[in-house]
Amino acid sequence: MPGGMAAKSCTQHHGNRRGHENFRTIGWVSVQPAPAGQRGNDRESSRIHRTVRAAMSARLSSAVWLTLYVVAVTAPLFVLLLGPVPPAGGFWWDFAMALGFAALAMMGVQFVLTARFRRATMPFGIDIVYYFHRYLAVFALAIAGAHYLILRVDSPVVLGTANPFDAPAHMTAGRAAITLFVLLAATAAFVLALWHVMGTGYYVDTPWKEALWTGYGLFWIAIIGYVRIVKPWSLLRAPFRVAEVRRERGDASTLVLHPERRNGMRFQPGQFAWLTLRASPFALREHPFSIASSAARAGSIELTIKAVGDFTRAAVDALPGEKAFLDGPYGAFSIDRYPQAPGYAFMAGGVGIAPIMSMLRTLADRGDRRPLTLLYGNRRWERVLFREELVALAGRLDLRLVHVLKEPPEDWLGDRGQFTRELLEKRLPREQSGLHYFICGPTAMTQCIERWLKSIDVASTQVHSEIFEWV
Repeated sequence: MPGGMAAKSCTQHHGNRRGHENFRTIGWVSVQPAPAGQRGNDRESSRIHRTVRAAMSARLSSAVWLTLYVVAVTAPLFVLLLGPVPPAGGFWWDFAMALGFAALAMMGVQFVLTARFRRATMPFGIDIVYYFHRYLAVFALAIAGAHYLILRVDSPVVLGTANPFDAPAHMTAGRAAITLFVLLAATAAFVLALWHVMGTGYYVDTPWKEALWTGYGLFWIAIIGYVRIVKPWSLLRAPFRVAEVRRERGDASTLVLHPERRNGMRFQPGQFAWLTLRASPFALREHPFSIASSAARAGSIELTIKAVGDFTRAAVDALPGEKAFLDGPYGAFSIDRYPQAPGYAFMAGGVGIAPIMSMLRTLADRGDRRPLTLLYGNRRWERVLFREELVALAGRLDLRLVHVLKEPPEDWLGDRGQFTRELLEKRLPREQSGLHYFICGPTAMTQCIERWLKSIDVASTQVHSEIFEWV
């Protein structure tokens, strides 16, 4: 989930968040109903088996995509050893060559990671994929740098002069590739790196090996074309219009978007989309925002945005009738991935309530009566997002609503301070079997809650977090 400002520690995680409503509790319902007779036992057993199968399927899908990534990066190294190979140049020389080819392969895969293929990102969530992309770029750069440094120390004669007017063009291209990669110009860096490899000719001096790397290069260039041309063109043909800008508490606004030429975007509650405003999708000036509206009402999309930067301030100042473009939906933070759960517990901080509102609104529209718990942390009462609607939703759902205020008014009778282990133990359902927990808020808040849930023996497979500040 985008936006928001990270807390500095576990004890300061509600710094810029909204306030709360006098909490309303509708009973305390056991999350795990006791089976009535053998039929109840059979239903419970069937539900457990379905949940286990779904979890195993998700893990298998994750393992398959991770394996494909490893194969894409390492396969070229092994293929190069087939057929005639250059004479051994010593350990450090051969190691440097291997690092160079590995860095090139990783550069190319970087484009795949940013292409937002839904099937590939679904097992992990695109926020995790983007974190992986970010750290992988640093790792690839380190490998490319090691390739150069080893050759500089072990075989400086091969590198020759760094003067681009005297050095071979392919060697200059290699140096330029590392420089551009440092400057994050990945596309140009990749093209130059490929030129450097082909010009060097080491391990690629047979026609079929040249064809292999040419094929890799064409594939990666096709991915770039898809990201830069095909996808923006498809978005351009399916624009949205700003139908309403609804002012909310706490410097937040809700953009209501209607599609111009289609029936709307179908999504799972809790997912997000990339928004482009006042620009063509070809400009790549997009930002991700959680969808706050009900998935049962896909005719329009609502994005609740807090003004914390240039783009978000411009977004909340949008005028009705302005054109917008949405790329989505994305994300794995959704109750629909765990449909057999006997109930859900939500923990939100400030504008992190947005994806959880989508889940609550969807559950209400579906007439779902499973027991729900929402712990919502904010700084001040008057800045609480959706506080009246949350009370209304509590009347439509079996929802236990708990507000936590860091700076409560004098007559406040609810919970004070911030999320602590003691608060979780007191307010969360005591029966945890099968219950799924969803956390969205500042990073420090999320990390603390994850640790606390683990300390009270909640299984990690039942805990789902939305990374709040990942762009």
